[in-house]
Amino acid sequence: MGFFERNRSSLAEKGIDPARLPPGQYFTDRFPVLHVGDVPTYAPDFSDWSLTIGGLVGAPRSFSWDELGALPTVDIVTDIHCVTKWSKFDTRWHGVRFRDVLDACGGAITGATHILETAEHGYTTNLPLADVLGNDALVAFEFDGLPIEPAHGGPVRLVVPHLYFWKSAKWLRSIDLGDHDQPGFWERNGYHAYGDPFREQRYG
Repeated sequence: MGFFERNRSSLAEKGIDPARLPPGQYFTDRFPVLHVGDVPTYAPDFSDWSLTIGGLVGAPRSFSWDELGALPTVDIVTDIHCVTKWSKFDTRWHGVRFRDVLDACGGAITGATHILETAEHGYTTNLPLADVLGNDALVAFEFDGLPIEPAHGGPVRLVVPHLYFWKSAKWLRSIDLGDHDQPGFWERNGYHAYGDPFREQRYG
């Protein structure tokens, strides 16, 4: 029996439904660190950080750290899956649902179909707008009860747990709504445009 088969079979021994693990993945209790570029640094009060929502929205605007934190917050517990084949179960995130951030910007304008996330260093990734309007799509700033560590995307990252985690940009700085799909960094370099882990959509 190979590594992946042993890893999957051990889930039942832990009381975890093996169906939660997408094909080709292995579960881990670790949280591996993978990203493009150096980990950015910010002022202690994040006064030099902001999140801009633009494109096809009713009232484009930028949120300061305090303004983002003043929006209604929620907690979610969810599994996450990395395209490099690890999965981590029952991760806890705290933040603002993207749809509530969008509502604070006047909502999407008719014709908006996709978003483009932009992070520090100009990193981008794309998503259908519908995929960030659900209960579990967060603009997150806490993980496991603590501020998100810089190496994991703090102060703020997007969390879209039903897709491979490269779609959840670290060090988030802007989200733009558009009327068409616009491939991001990894999508232009051979990764799948959508990235469903249960369909193994790793590569285009």
